[in-house]
Amino acid sequence: MSDSNPFGASGQYATTVSYGANAGDAAGTRLAEPAADLIKDATTASFSADVIQESRKQPVMVDFWAPWCGPCKQLTPLLEKAVKAAGGKVKLVKMNIDEHPSIAGQLGIQSIPAIIAFKDGQPVDGFMGAIPESQISEFIEKVGGKGDGKAAIAEALAAAAEARGAGDMQTAADIYDAVLQEAPDAVEAIAGLADLLLEAGDSAGADAVLERVPEDKRDAPELAAVRTKISLAAQAANLGNPAELEKRLEQNPKDHQARFELAMIHNAMGERDKAADGLLAIIKTDRTWNDDGARAQLLQFFEAWGMADEATLSARRKLSSLLFS
Repeated sequence: MSDSNPFGASGQYATTVSYGANAGDAAGTRLAEPAADLIKDATTASFSADVIQESRKQPVMVDFWAPWCGPCKQLTPLLEKAVKAAGGKVKLVKMNIDEHPSIAGQLGIQSIPAIIAFKDGQPVDGFMGAIPESQISEFIEKVGGKGDGKAAIAEALAAAAEARGAGDMQTAADIYDAVLQEAPDAVEAIAGLADLLLEAGDSAGADAVLERVPEDKRDAPELAAVRTKISLAAQAANLGNPAELEKRLEQNPKDHQARFELAMIHNAMGERDKAADGLLAIIKTDRTWNDDGARAQLLQFFEAWGMADEATLSARRKLSSLLFS
């Protein structure tokens, strides 16, 4: 992947940058429950509800840590990532032993990091010290069961979409990364991660991710929108100064080429309504301009934005009104 990848530089698809909301409040992969409940901090007062009672529904891993603990800082992000990848098979509860020492004392914990898994209200397994991500995943499978891989991936992808919709791009990237660790040919995760990189301004990184698509899946429809966005971004990069284009339009409102290029720039800046309105103005004035090029470009925008996007829906209504009135 490109060295400019804004999501970090370690692992197959590293996602260490703080991008969006706090990944510690990550959207989980069990859609039936609130996203913030999958990974949470607990106190002495909340331990019974967060761990003992919750473990009667599903396994709960408790991470005993402290701010001064170097290995804890290494382990906790790996724990969070593995829990997100697990399809909701386990929950993670974090306890700062400096602020809440009594539970750790009652459990006889003498060194940290220490991970204790609870089931049915009782501690059933655990480990101490920072261990590799692969061993964490094995531990989760041991206490939570392997489950249905396809179902877990589907739930994880849905959770990534939920996190992205909430503006938490870091969590979405973390989930895509976790899915691709388990299923490197998961086209939806590849498309999702490439799209995030593109939105973060890393076109080269997005291209690199798309190169990982297996040959037999290169025509998958999930990839079409991302490729269209990359193409549009490349076109916009070669356009002129928007202020100069605006000046040209003031001097000549029928300068369709200036309006067209300005629409491309608006799209690159994320101003979708302005981009659509510019092309619609050309269609309204001269449908034949550039062999109906404004309409063709608007349809490309629709593909890149997605059929359910508000800008797409609004522009489609306006287009229909122009074409069929």
